[in-house]
Amino acid sequence: MWRERPRVNQRLFLNYAKFRKGDWPYFFSQKPVRAKITAAMKSPLTLAAILVFSIVPALAGQKPAPGEKTALVNMTIVKEANGKPVKNAEVVLHLVAPNGKQRPEGLELKTHDDGKAEASAIPYGKVRIQVIAPGFKTYGEDFDVNQPNLVITIKLQKPADQFSIYK
Repeated sequence: MWRERPRVNQRLFLNYAKFRKGDWPYFFSQKPVRAKITAAMKSPLTLAAILVFSIVPALAGQKPAPGEKTALVNMTIVKEANGKPVKNAEVVLHLVAPNGKQRPEGLELKTHDDGKAEASAIPYGKVRIQVIAPGFKTYGEDFDVNQPNLVITIKLQKPADQFSIYK
Protein backbone atom coordinates (compact mmCIF):
# COMPACT_ATOMS: atom_id res chain seq x y z
CA MET A 1 0.00 0.00 0.00
CA TRP A 2 1.30 3.43 -0.91
CA ARG A 3 1.92 5.80 2.00
CA GLU A 4 1.73 9.52 1.77
CA ARG A 5 5.15 11.14 2.00
CA PRO A 6 5.82 12.99 5.25
CA ARG A 7 6.65 16.66 5.15
CA VAL A 8 10.35 17.14 4.64
CA ASN A 9 12.80 19.86 5.48
CA GLN A 10 15.76 20.85 3.28
CA ARG A 11 18.20 18.19 4.56
CA LEU A 12 15.75 15.32 4.21
CA PHE A 13 14.80 16.53 0.76
CA LEU A 14 18.45 16.40 -0.33
CA ASN A 15 18.64 12.81 0.96
CA TYR A 16 15.38 11.96 -0.77
CA ALA A 17 16.83 13.09 -4.09
CA LYS A 18 19.31 10.21 -3.92
CA PHE A 19 16.54 7.57 -3.95
CA ARG A 20 14.16 6.49 -6.68
CA LYS A 21 10.49 7.30 -6.46
CA GLY A 22 9.42 3.92 -5.05
CA ASP A 23 12.16 3.74 -2.43
CA TRP A 24 10.81 6.46 -0.13
CA PRO A 25 9.02 4.24 2.44
CA TYR A 26 12.14 2.08 2.81
CA PHE A 27 14.34 5.11 3.47
CA PHE A 28 13.13 5.34 7.07
CA SER A 29 13.04 1.58 7.71
CA GLN A 30 16.73 0.93 6.94
CA LYS A 31 19.05 -0.15 9.75
CA PRO A 32 21.45 2.50 11.02
CA VAL A 33 24.85 2.74 9.36
CA ARG A 34 26.54 2.04 12.70
CA ALA A 35 25.16 -1.52 12.71
CA LYS A 36 26.68 -2.15 9.28
CA ILE A 37 30.08 -0.86 10.43
CA THR A 38 30.16 -3.01 13.56
CA ALA A 39 29.23 -6.08 11.54
CA ALA A 40 32.10 -5.33 9.14
CA MET A 41 34.50 -4.87 12.06
CA LYS A 42 33.96 -8.48 13.12
CA SER A 43 35.69 -9.72 9.98
CA PRO A 44 39.44 -10.36 10.54
CA LEU A 45 40.21 -9.24 7.00
CA THR A 46 38.51 -5.89 7.56
CA LEU A 47 40.33 -5.43 10.84
CA ALA A 48 43.66 -6.17 9.14
CA ALA A 49 42.87 -3.64 6.38
CA ILE A 50 42.08 -0.95 8.96
CA LEU A 51 45.38 -1.61 10.73
CA VAL A 52 47.34 -1.42 7.47
CA PHE A 53 45.68 1.82 6.39
CA SER A 54 46.36 3.40 9.78
CA ILE A 55 50.04 2.33 9.88
CA VAL A 56 51.01 3.23 6.30
CA PRO A 57 50.46 7.01 6.71
CA ALA A 58 52.56 6.92 9.89
CA LEU A 59 55.39 5.23 7.99
CA ALA A 60 55.15 7.78 5.17
CA GLY A 61 56.13 10.55 7.60
CA GLN A 62 59.33 8.82 8.70
CA LYS A 63 62.43 10.83 9.48
CA PRO A 64 65.29 10.85 6.97
CA ALA A 65 68.17 8.39 7.14
CA PRO A 66 70.73 9.01 9.92
CA GLY A 67 73.55 10.05 7.56
CA GLU A 68 71.38 12.31 5.39
CA LYS A 69 71.79 16.07 5.84
CA THR A 70 68.59 18.03 6.39
CA ALA A 71 67.72 21.70 6.51
CA LEU A 72 65.21 24.05 8.05
CA VAL A 73 63.45 26.09 5.36
CA ASN A 74 61.82 29.37 6.43
CA MET A 75 59.54 30.96 3.84
CA THR A 76 58.01 34.41 3.94
CA ILE A 77 55.20 35.12 1.48
CA VAL A 78 54.56 38.83 0.75
CA LYS A 79 52.65 40.94 -1.77
CA GLU A 80 54.90 42.31 -4.49
CA ALA A 81 53.04 45.64 -4.62
CA ASN A 82 53.47 46.72 -0.99
CA GLY A 83 55.49 44.02 0.82
CA LYS A 84 52.66 43.13 3.23
CA PRO A 85 52.42 39.48 4.32
CA VAL A 86 49.95 37.09 2.67
CA LYS A 87 48.13 35.01 5.28
CA ASN A 88 46.60 31.57 4.63
CA ALA A 89 48.54 31.05 1.42
CA GLU A 90 49.06 27.38 0.59
CA VAL A 91 52.72 26.42 0.28
CA VAL A 92 53.50 23.06 -1.35
CA LEU A 93 57.02 21.59 -1.22
CA HIS A 94 58.05 18.68 -3.45
CA LEU A 95 61.47 17.07 -3.61
CA VAL A 96 62.96 17.05 -7.11
CA ALA A 97 64.95 14.06 -8.36
CA PRO A 98 68.37 14.61 -10.00
CA ASN A 99 66.77 14.02 -13.41
CA GLY A 100 64.44 17.00 -12.81
CA LYS A 101 61.24 15.02 -12.18
CA GLN A 102 59.12 15.76 -9.15
CA ARG A 103 59.09 13.02 -6.51
CA PRO A 104 55.71 11.81 -5.23
CA GLU A 105 56.31 12.74 -1.58
CA GLY A 106 55.54 16.30 -0.64
CA LEU A 107 54.53 18.66 2.14
CA GLU A 108 51.64 21.14 2.30
CA LEU A 109 51.74 24.15 4.62
CA LYS A 110 49.66 27.27 5.27
CA THR A 111 51.16 30.65 6.08
CA HIS A 112 50.41 32.34 9.40
CA ASP A 113 49.12 35.89 9.81
CA ASP A 114 52.68 37.18 9.40
CA GLY A 115 53.03 35.39 6.02
CA LYS A 116 55.58 32.89 7.33
CA ALA A 117 55.73 29.12 6.95
CA GLU A 118 58.44 26.76 8.16
CA ALA A 119 59.42 23.27 7.05
CA SER A 120 61.95 21.21 8.98
CA ALA A 121 63.92 18.07 8.06
CA ILE A 122 64.03 18.89 4.34
CA PRO A 123 66.83 16.81 2.75
CA TYR A 124 69.59 18.58 0.85
CA GLY A 125 69.02 18.82 -2.90
CA LYS A 126 66.45 20.48 -5.13
CA VAL A 127 63.03 21.41 -3.76
CA ARG A 128 60.10 22.68 -5.82
CA ILE A 129 58.06 25.29 -3.95
CA GLN A 130 54.60 26.27 -5.15
CA VAL A 131 52.51 28.99 -3.52
CA ILE A 132 48.77 29.28 -4.12
CA ALA A 133 46.76 32.17 -2.69
CA PRO A 134 43.39 33.55 -3.75
CA GLY A 135 43.71 36.81 -5.65
CA PHE A 136 47.32 36.18 -6.72
CA LYS A 137 49.17 34.39 -9.51
CA THR A 138 50.29 30.89 -8.64
CA TYR A 139 54.00 30.91 -7.92
CA GLY A 140 56.39 28.03 -8.57
CA GLU A 141 60.18 27.74 -8.54
CA ASP A 142 62.92 25.19 -7.80
CA PHE A 143 65.35 26.00 -4.98
CA ASP A 144 68.63 24.30 -4.10
CA VAL A 145 68.76 23.33 -0.42
CA ASN A 146 72.47 23.30 0.44
CA GLN A 147 72.71 24.89 3.90
CA PRO A 148 71.22 24.03 7.31
CA ASN A 149 69.00 27.13 7.48
CA LEU A 150 67.48 28.41 4.25
CA VAL A 151 65.47 31.65 4.25
CA ILE A 152 63.28 32.29 1.20
CA THR A 153 61.16 35.38 0.51
CA ILE A 154 58.51 34.94 -2.17
CA LYS A 155 56.73 37.92 -3.69
CA LEU A 156 53.29 37.18 -5.10
CA GLN A 157 51.94 39.18 -8.03
CA LYS A 158 48.38 40.17 -8.81
CA PRO A 159 46.96 38.42 -11.87
CA ALA A 160 47.00 40.27 -15.18
CA ASP A 161 43.78 41.67 -16.60
CA GLN A 162 41.89 39.36 -18.90
CA PHE A 163 41.66 40.30 -22.54
CA SER A 164 38.38 40.09 -24.33
CA ILE A 165 37.12 41.08 -27.73
CA TYR A 166 33.82 42.13 -26.15
CA LYS A 167 35.14 45.10 -24.14
